[in-house]
Amino acid sequence: MTPLELIGVALGLACVYLTVRENNWCWPTGIANNLLFIAIFIPARLYADSGLQVVYIALGLYGWYKWLYGGKGKTALPISRTRPRTWAILAAAAGGGTLLLSELLRRLTDSNVPFWDAVTTVLSLTAQYMLAKKLLENWWVWIAANLLYIGLYVYKQLYLVAGLQVVFIALSVMGYFRWRKELNRIEAPASLRQAQGKL
Repeated sequence: MTPLELIGVALGLACVYLTVRENNWCWPTGIANNLLFIAIFIPARLYADSGLQVVYIALGLYGWYKWLYGGKGKTALPISRTRPRTWAILAAAAGGGTLLLSELLRRLTDSNVPFWDAVTTVLSLTAQYMLAKKLLENWWVWIAANLLYIGLYVYKQLYLVAGLQVVFIALSVMGYFRWRKELNRIEAPASLRQAQGKL
């Protein structure tokens, strides 16, 4: 357990907590967390995870902008549900991305866990994209990724980071129910207007 790991864990927890609360400061906190995790993952030979942090930084900047100005008339972006067509596109991209990335890791690096590094990376990218779009179901994908990360990090003897995934899962469950409650509050007036229109 290194000081970098401790700081990374603290920033990771703060980031997810702020995300659950829909606080825009989750994005700069997450970017700082990503920079620290790059320094942790490269020595552990988790190359896809290291590259993932770079993409997270780019998605963090995108998500920060979208959350602030992605709504109608450049207002704050509201929570929404993932449409079936979007699910199909994301599933196809995740499947293809996992196969491609695992093969690249197998051929181009000395990774001893190419498939698991790839699948967790792709699931995390999918979840991060959904989070930037404020799609409610991003929490489901995060839970799936974090479950797989627990085994991967234990295998790599990154026990504190593995323990952090358990906390992330708990926060993701909280996030899902909190966001769903907010979405129901947003959708209720629309449903009421539709019902009144039918009278």
